[in-house]
Amino acid sequence: MIELRETMNRAAVERISPLVLGCLAATWLIWGSTYLAIKFALTSFPPFFQMGTRFVLAGSMLLLWGRYRLQVMPTLAQWRNSLIIGTLMLGGGMGCVAYAEQWVPSGLVVVFIAIVPLLTVLANRLFGVRPSRVEVLGISIGLAGVLLLARGHGFSASAGGLIAVSTATLSWSTGSVLSLHRFPLAPGSVGFASEMICGGAVLLVISQLVGERFHWPPQPLAFVAWMYLVVFGSLIAFTAYMTLLARTDVALATSYSFVNPVIALLLGIGFGGEAVTHQEWFAASIVVIGVVTLVIGKRRDQRRGSRSLARVSD
Repeated sequence: MIELRETMNRAAVERISPLVLGCLAATWLIWGSTYLAIKFALTSFPPFFQMGTRFVLAGSMLLLWGRYRLQVMPTLAQWRNSLIIGTLMLGGGMGCVAYAEQWVPSGLVVVFIAIVPLLTVLANRLFGVRPSRVEVLGISIGLAGVLLLARGHGFSASAGGLIAVSTATLSWSTGSVLSLHRFPLAPGSVGFASEMICGGAVLLVISQLVGERFHWPPQPLAFVAWMYLVVFGSLIAFTAYMTLLARTDVALATSYSFVNPVIALLLGIGFGGEAVTHQEWFAASIVVIGVVTLVIGKRRDQRRGSRSLARVSD
């Protein structure tokens, strides 16, 4: 019992440590800004080529770092899993996000994909993980917001953009759930690296199949945006997210999902010249409320589980 309480106290202290705060800032601010960077890079880097080169380069660098620090490499089965998960989460997920941003404002794309945690909870139901009443409420609110958002000007003006971002959310959610229950990756940074390499390779194949053309030399802003995605969006933010998963509860680690839409909307309006209607702002608010409700429900369940474990230890 004493050991359990000491562990819980250490976790509480770790959640508010400077390291954790820095990692939260990275996932909130960096991932919130990557969607505008994707739009800037599109002027020279077509969507699938942009995402493919980004993830292959970042994944290779991360794999070398993991090989040097951890002295481990993925097994053949883990590479197979990385190909499956990378195809879904990066190929279908991030590839379709970049594709949608050719027509839809980046801020609205982020708001739409903010429902990924909601879809993940629903998908987990297939594996016997039942959501609580609060989580069901959050899912209902979030989906209502997305339906309202889809009727706004940004998505109604582009059927292709709506289909692409819908495919992205479904692919990312499916990949997330399968990585937990069916196709686990290699541990730590090596797993993320192998996923990025495999997903990036699939994206480059898609790029060739659809006949994308890379504009050489790239525009300076497009190149800077692409490098930002490689270094900050993939390497730094992913490492920060992994640190949060290791040192905090899942609810806090995934809190970026309701912060990113707000940041992306503000950046898109302030620096990308994007226009957002009052209806779309209202829909975005509903989506964020739904995700926050879901996170609150998850944290309540985790606290109940901790109290039950403490009573058992007594």
